[in-house]
Amino acid sequence: MIDNNVVLIDTKQAAKILDVSPHTLDVWRATNRYPLPFIRIGRKIRYRMSDLCEFIDRNVCNAGGLNG
Repeated sequence: MIDNNVVLIDTKQAAKILDVSPHTLDVWRATNRYPLPFIRIGRKIRYRMSDLCEFIDRNVCNAGGLNG
């Protein structure tokens, strides 16, 4: 079932949120470097805002550098 409140953003917007370049996201997608889900609609790439938030939460580190 589709949630009508799903927010889809393009690569440029996602890159801005993550403070990386759009090219970096292209590389991550091509190499599966990080588990960041994306949606392909034809030739367009979109990201769910909820997936970006989860990705950020998974990559929070404590002062000692350990994930937590």
